[in-house]
Amino acid sequence: MHYYDKNALKLSHAHFKEHIREGATVIDATAGRGRDTLLLSTLVGRDGKVFAFDIQEEAIRSSRELLAAHDRENVTLILDSHHKLCDYVKEADAVVFNFGFLPGGDHSVFSRPDTSIRAIRAALSILKADGFVSLCIYYGGDTGFEERDALLAFLSGLDQKQYTVMLQSFYNRKNCPPLFAVIEKNKR
Repeated sequence: MHYYDKNALKLSHAHFKEHIREGATVIDATAGRGRDTLLLSTLVGRDGKVFAFDIQEEAIRSSRELLAAHDRENVTLILDSHHKLCDYVKEADAVVFNFGFLPGGDHSVFSRPDTSIRAIRAALSILKADGFVSLCIYYGGDTGFEERDALLAFLSGLDQKQYTVMLQSFYNRKNCPPLFAVIEKNKR
């Protein structure tokens, strides 16, 4: 694999394709414009299920339109915060996050450290053994550094007996390149 043409999003998609199987239950905790939701829907197949969350009606609407255009019926769209995912899903094979703001949307609405960390904790509480949580951490501008720092501190404190955390950074790229992280739940 060559990394010069990669970014956090491409790395996350490669991880999804390698680890998500047909029939899986997956959560897109930050639906955004629905592109990850569409990919996840395809990967889990007809017998799988995707639950996609977002706090913005615009994101849910965009996602619904994209999924309808591709005849995807195995997705439940939920207009609610990702930190409440346990209210809707009791067990998942994978949970996917993109932290930051809605692409092309209002930049004054963005993910925040307190609810993001609560959402990751919720995801870990329903994650099946050998499942994973992926995180694309978009930062920079006026808001993202605080969240990035809080998320990295949280990830570094996860119990290594329960979880393996991998963080990938394009260290020599300019302008705050997004970070990609994966939390794998260790088999017991």
